[in-house]
Amino acid sequence: MSQRLLECVPNISEGRDMDKIRAIADVVETIEGVKLLDIDPGKTTNRTVITFVGEPEAVCEAAFLLIRKAAETIDMRRHKGEHPRMGATDVCPLVPISGISMEEAAEMARQLGKRVGAELGIPGYFYESAATRPERKNLAHCRSGEYEGLEKLSKEGWEPDFGPAYFSESVKRTGAMAIGARDFLVAYNVNLNTTSTRRANAIAFDIREAGRTLREGDSLTGKPVLSEDGEPLRVPGTLRAVKGIGWYIEEYGIAQLSLNLTNIGVTPVHVAFEEAVVKAAERGVRVTGSEIVGLIPKRVLLEAADFYLRRQQRSLGIPEAEKIKIAVRSLGLNDLQPFDASEKVIEYKLAKLEGSVSLLRDKTLRDFVYETASESPAPGGGSVSALCGALGASLATMVANLSAHKRGWDERWEEFSGWAVKGMEYASELLEMVDKDTDAFNTIMEAFGLPKDSDEDKKARKEAIARATKVAIEIPMKVAELSLASMEVMRVMALEGNPNSITDAGVGALCARTAVIGACMNARVNAKDYEDKAFSEGVLQACSKLESEAESRELEIRNIVALNLSPK
Repeated sequence: MSQRLLECVPNISEGRDMDKIRAIADVVETIEGVKLLDIDPGKTTNRTVITFVGEPEAVCEAAFLLIRKAAETIDMRRHKGEHPRMGATDVCPLVPISGISMEEAAEMARQLGKRVGAELGIPGYFYESAATRPERKNLAHCRSGEYEGLEKLSKEGWEPDFGPAYFSESVKRTGAMAIGARDFLVAYNVNLNTTSTRRANAIAFDIREAGRTLREGDSLTGKPVLSEDGEPLRVPGTLRAVKGIGWYIEEYGIAQLSLNLTNIGVTPVHVAFEEAVVKAAERGVRVTGSEIVGLIPKRVLLEAADFYLRRQQRSLGIPEAEKIKIAVRSLGLNDLQPFDASEKVIEYKLAKLEGSVSLLRDKTLRDFVYETASESPAPGGGSVSALCGALGASLATMVANLSAHKRGWDERWEEFSGWAVKGMEYASELLEMVDKDTDAFNTIMEAFGLPKDSDEDKKARKEAIARATKVAIEIPMKVAELSLASMEVMRVMALEGNPNSITDAGVGALCARTAVIGACMNARVNAKDYEDKAFSEGVLQACSKLESEAESRELEIRNIVALNLSPK
């Protein structure tokens, strides 16, 4: 179950006064659920890049507050800097990280822009995926003329997408801005076993989308070949959405390809790495590893791991932590210095910044057992049912992985990998439910503890109890549904999987049946006093159906196992 995460990377037109920069950046963390990841000021450009991430709605609220604070703090009439700019907050891109689509991010960017225009009186344009006109997808077009050219706001064809369409006194202070939605940009360096910048540049030109100018003779120093119109002809590179040059890094004593992957949906990191390996080899150079500059979404490494696992005809249904290790090794991310995923992966960095949260699923086995045995009523049967379901799905996944790698079954690796992936998804979701069930119980207890002095208090308390009780019914029902669904993996593994592990599929079925019946017990006890009797009756009927189906499937799987264990 993917966490919904949106990144925002506003660029403000102040890079020298740290008091002002800090005052602007600090408003971000006044919004619950948003974490400030980075502040990168530039004195020469007089510009600062601020990076924060969190739940999409919270990030949009934080972005609005930052834009407002920048407008109050920065006077564009006095601004000078080397970087193109047109406003106090010059650009504000929203970048979907996980659990949110580009279309959703674009719509959020448009809503943010409308609010900025209406409440702050700042004009601007939507760019990249949020653009309302084809030409405005390009940020450089939107920023044409920069701050000094904002008289364009009242000209035909340059009407802003939001805010006032004239260069008023207030706009003279704040300037204009661009708000957009774009894919994640990865700054990615590939390490070479050469010190030659010239060779590194040649490889970069082979790869980057813009390619190189077509030249006579030497591809780097020869005379450009011109078209009939007198324009230099170009030889495009092999990868789209990639910019790049070669350079020498004195610190490491090597040359690198310095690549910007501007759309990792078009060219992912692992594709760029593999292309660099091929093009370097063609020029007698070897790639020794690579490095990622800044932070990346977790999916970058998970997609890389899946790519290399497929190449090896290995199962993709393995834990996330193992996939991260495979990606790091395959891309050589430890080549120049240790790669710390907790610092380099956005989702892990965010979890680290949020501090240690006591999750049941993160406890040792011994601690979980002892906490369950303590006088505290939670964790109880609901969490243990979810754990039983996760264990059952894990056993089925294990059988699928062993089958995918069984000697003599090489042609079936993809079939079993598919089942392992399904099993891993069930196990991961059920593991999350271990904590969600206990959280639901604690929420009910909190609701019962609310004051009941006045009629208004009593009404609020009653409504809170009803809301919490409904959640406490829905979560075990989800556990039961997931556990029942996972039994299909066990059934197929008992029938088709590695015969040496057939009993593991059987034990998995026993765990899944226990999870279904235990979760239904939990749902029943919470539903019996729930005021919405139609809802309660529906829950009870669903429980009976789930329990009956679980018992039937478990018996079927046990019979398959027994048949295979009987003497031949």
